[in-house]
Amino acid sequence: FRAFNKMCGIFGYLNYLTPKSREEIIAILVAGLRRLEYRGYDSAGIAVDDANLVPAMIKKRGNVDQLQGAVEANALGLQMSEILECHVGIAHTRWATHGEPSDINAHPQPSDPENSFVVVHNGIITNYDVLRKFLEGHGHVFKSETDTEVIAKLCKYIWDQHNGQVSFTNLVLEVTHELHGAFALLFKSKHFPGDVIAAKRGSPLILGIKKQEELDPANPDAPPSTSLEQEIFFASDASAIVEHTRQVIYLDDHDLIYIHKGRMMTYKADQLTHKLVVQSKVVNTLELELESIMKGRFDHFMMKEIYEQPESLANTMRGRLDFELGTVKLGGLTKYVGTIRRSRRLLMFACGTSYHSALSIRIAIEELTDIPVAMELASDFQDRTPPIYRDDVCCFISQSGETKDTLNALEYCLDKGAFCIGFTNTVGSSIARKTHCGIHLNAGAEIGVASTKAYTSQIVALLMFALLISENRASVQLRRKAIIKEMEKLPQLVEETLKLDQRIRQIAEELNDTRSMLVMGRGYQYGTCLEGALKIKEISYIHSEGIHTGELSHGPLALVSENIPVVMVCTADVEFVGQVQSSATSIYEKMSSSLEQVLKRKGKPIVLIDHEDEDVKWMAYKVLQVPQTINCLQTVINTIPLQLLSYHLAVLRGQNVDCPRNLAKSVTV
Repeated sequence: FRAFNKMCGIFGYLNYLTPKSREEIIAILVAGLRRLEYRGYDSAGIAVDDANLVPAMIKKRGNVDQLQGAVEANALGLQMSEILECHVGIAHTRWATHGEPSDINAHPQPSDPENSFVVVHNGIITNYDVLRKFLEGHGHVFKSETDTEVIAKLCKYIWDQHNGQVSFTNLVLEVTHELHGAFALLFKSKHFPGDVIAAKRGSPLILGIKKQEELDPANPDAPPSTSLEQEIFFASDASAIVEHTRQVIYLDDHDLIYIHKGRMMTYKADQLTHKLVVQSKVVNTLELELESIMKGRFDHFMMKEIYEQPESLANTMRGRLDFELGTVKLGGLTKYVGTIRRSRRLLMFACGTSYHSALSIRIAIEELTDIPVAMELASDFQDRTPPIYRDDVCCFISQSGETKDTLNALEYCLDKGAFCIGFTNTVGSSIARKTHCGIHLNAGAEIGVASTKAYTSQIVALLMFALLISENRASVQLRRKAIIKEMEKLPQLVEETLKLDQRIRQIAEELNDTRSMLVMGRGYQYGTCLEGALKIKEISYIHSEGIHTGELSHGPLALVSENIPVVMVCTADVEFVGQVQSSATSIYEKMSSSLEQVLKRKGKPIVLIDHEDEDVKWMAYKVLQVPQTINCLQTVINTIPLQLLSYHLAVLRGQNVDCPRNLAKSVTV
C-alpha cells in the first residue's frame, strides 16, 4: 500500500491492585505522550474511566501542552482525587492522514456516543472507505474523518451482532481480521472495565512490565492472588517506557495481548484458521538509559546528539574492533561470513538519511570486498518488480528498524530467497527480527527528528561490515590496517571538528536570509552533500540541493550566482593518511576545477578543506578546515559541520529544531 502515514504515538497504562488517583494516572499518560512528541504529531488525546467506569476522553488539537490545559480545565467534571485500584488509561499523539488536525479527529476514537469501545491506532487502514460505507449502511453515524473511527465502530457492530455474548479477545480478533493495512492498536471498553487488548500488524508496539508474575495462559480466569500488584505500560517505542521499567515484550505481527484481572494472556492470530493460538513471549531487558532521552545542558536534542557523536561512534566500534591486531568481530554475522563472501552482489536498501549513509560508504565496500554494490531507494524499489536472486545479499538500513518502505523491500527479498542483513539502532525492531542476521548500531537513543549520530554510526557499521568480509583478501590488507588505525582516532577527530561550532554559527548568521543553497561534492563526499542538503532543508526550511560536481555542466551550473550560497566539500580524501594525491585525476583536483567554475560564475563558495591549500583559500568566500583522515572516514568528519550549519540556521530562523513541520522520526508507508 502506498498512502503515507507518519508514526503516531501510542501510550497506555494499566494499574492493577496498585492504587492511583485519577490525577496520577492522567499525569502518567501525559508524561508518556511527552516522551513520544519527537515522533511528530498535530493533536493528542487520552481516555480514562469516569465514576461509572465508562471511558471519558479528553482530546485537543495542537501539542501536549494544550492537552494538559484541557485536562486542567476538566470540562468533563472528573473526580481527579478519586483512588482507582484497577484501571486502564490509553493515550495517543496523532499525525493527520485521514482528516485535518482537529479535536474530533484526534484519538482515542469512540464507537458510539456512549463510548462503548475506544481505540488508539498507529498505522493506516487501507480498506477503511469500504468498511465505512458498510457500517453507514447499518446505521452507524461517523463523527470524524479518520480511518480509526472505523475500527471503533466495527467493534460496536460485532458486539451488537453477538448480542453482547462475545469475549473481548474474540471480538478484537474479528475486528482485526477485517482490517487491511498496518496497525498497532489498544482497545478499551466499558463492557470490560479494567481490561485492555493490544494488537499489532506492521506498526511497532512494546509492552512494559513493572512487576512480573507467573502466567498461566491456559487458564486465564484463574483467580488472581490478593498480593498481585501489577503495572503494565504500552508504547510505540521504548523511550516512553524506560523511566517506569526495563522489562519489555516486543509484539510481533499478528500478536494479540489481553490483560484481564491483572493477568497477561498472549496470543497469535492464526492467518489460516482465523483463531487465536496461545503463545509465550520472551521478556527482554531494555539497555536504554533514561539520561539518553533527556536534553541535559543543551537547548535541543539535535545539538545534544551532534555533540554525543564521539561517544556514539566509540560505542558502535566498542568490542568489535581490535585496533592492535587489526581484526573485526561482528557476532551477529560470524556464522554467515562465507555466505556473504560468495554472493554475486550486495544490495543496499534504505530511505532518506539511511540511504545517504550507504551511498557515502559504497566505494569502500566495493573496494574492500570486490563485490558489486547496488543502491536501492526502498520507496522506489517497491514500485518495481526487479529480479532478486538467491545468491544476492540484501542489506536493510534503518535507524528505527520500522521504516515501512524498507520493510516492504525486505519482505520482497525474503520471498525471493535472498540472504538479508539488518542495520538498525533499535533492538527488537521489525527489521532486526525479520532479517537473517544484522548489526546493531549501539548509537544510543536519538530523539531529534533529524538524524545525526545514528547517521555517522551507520557509516561506521557498514565500514566494519566491509572490513570483516574482506579479511581473507590479501590484496587489501595494507588498506584495511590503515582504515582500522584511523577508526581508532575517529572519536577524537570528531571532537576536534566540533570546535568549529562558533565559527559555523557566524557563517549561519550571514546566511540567515538566504532562500536556497547548493551543497557540492563527489566521490565519498557525494553522499555527504546529499545528507547535508537534506539536513538544511528539513529543519531550517531553506531549499537546498546536493549536487555531484561531475554533473555541474549538465544543468546545475545554471543555478550558480552571487545570490545563492554554495557549500563545496573539497577535502583531499586520501587513501593513506600522510600521502598526498597529486594525480590530475584525483578527486581533489576535480573538486578544485569545479571550485574554479563556481568562482567564474560569481559564486561565493563556502569550502570545506582538510589541509592547507593557499590556492583554494584564495578562491573561497569562507573556509572551514576540518581534521584530515582516510577517505572512507572523511565523510564522517565532513558531515559534522553540515549538521551544525543546519542546526544554527534553524535556530536563527526560529524553527522547531527537534520536531520540524510535516516530518516525523519514522515513516510507515
